[in-house]
Amino acid sequence: MFLEGKRALVTGSTSGIGLAIARALAKEGASVVLNGFGDEAEIAQLCEELGATHSGADLTEVAQIEEMMEQAGGIDILVNNAGMQHVAPVEEFPVAKWDTIIALNLTAAFHTTRLAVPGMKEKGWGRIINTASAHSKVASPFKSAYNSAKHGLDGFTKTIALELAADGITANCISPGYVWTPLVENQIPDTMKARGMSREEVINDVLLVKQATKKFVQPEEIAALTVFLCRDEAQNVNGANWSVDGGWTAE
Repeated sequence: MFLEGKRALVTGSTSGIGLAIARALAKEGASVVLNGFGDEAEIAQLCEELGATHSGADLTEVAQIEEMMEQAGGIDILVNNAGMQHVAPVEEFPVAKWDTIIALNLTAAFHTTRLAVPGMKEKGWGRIINTASAHSKVASPFKSAYNSAKHGLDGFTKTIALELAADGITANCISPGYVWTPLVENQIPDTMKARGMSREEVINDVLLVKQATKKFVQPEEIAALTVFLCRDEAQNVNGANWSVDGGWTAE
């Protein structure tokens, strides 16, 4: 277990991709801090399973992020994974939804990173891994806020990778295609409405149409790549944006 003695914070880790990442890091010996919402009993069970602690911080609130980071202690591995989605034409896009999506998907990563970096610099080691999206490289209609946030996260990752490269800290993005998670499932009704499609048409003609494999990405695949990026063998993998999208962005 090569991550023994390391402390990892994974945001948005009470379900989906984040939970798979938390499980994979814990399996390699990391002490994990979970973050996210959900049923209290289920979260308590996850903490027991993983030997983890949990923060219910709302990552759209700076004060709550600061409190979470202080309580978490020195973080060696920071995985900015929390995110949300909303689908609507730009002229109908709710302003409040735009603000929340930018805050959660992009601004929160800035705040967690700025607070984690000093401790990483002191240790001379750190890993910052940001869950982006194929939408950090290409766009899709009706997702103005999400596309903007994920493109921004890619640029943020490259910037901090250059800033921190001499300090033993790497920063990388992982950009999945469509992963079968609650985030994806919950946007199907909005996409049905926006495009006038059935559920099956949305899945086959929107979600999977550009993934050459015609398969949803599995959360465990993202988790495996996250673990690799934490290895010493990945110390020169820095500022990269890793596509795990079934060939979507290869076109």
